[in-house]
Amino acid sequence: MINLAEYIRNVPDFPIKGIQFKDVTTLLQQPEAFAASIEAFLDRYADQEIDVVVGVESRGFIWGGVLAYEMGAAFVPVRKPGKLPAETIRAEYTLEYGTNALEIHRDAIQPGQRVLVFDDLLATGGTAKATCELVERLGGTVVGVAFVIELTFLNGREQLADYDVFALIPLEA
Repeated sequence: MINLAEYIRNVPDFPIKGIQFKDVTTLLQQPEAFAASIEAFLDRYADQEIDVVVGVESRGFIWGGVLAYEMGAAFVPVRKPGKLPAETIRAEYTLEYGTNALEIHRDAIQPGQRVLVFDDLLATGGTAKATCELVERLGGTVVGVAFVIELTFLNGREQLADYDVFALIPLEA
């Protein structure tokens, strides 16, 4: 098995001073590592009957799109305000260095659909929690929340205690 953590680059003071940004683009540049990450997620959710993969802007689109294709599921993007062209609903959240909001098309998920929420990184859990809230407001059932990286020291899982959370790479710092 590939050690995927070796492919994650640390970028100090990005996007603001004091933040150690975990850059997944270096993993994406390695086809074998990217393929291994995709296979790990496919194995994890093989028996979950996923109808929709929701990818969180922007790196969640990369894995989310591939996973949706491989699972035979729909792909739905969740984006920052003003980026989606049709009618949306919105959820606000707090992250480790400020606040933000996310939007999803009002018609993106149908009641009863089984949804996998995907983002590249779990930090404080605010982004994922807001995304789950959007899915549930549309009537979807969140069957899992998946991440490439989890910053375990920020305790984001606590925000997601009601969900099945899976991360490929747990990082303590």
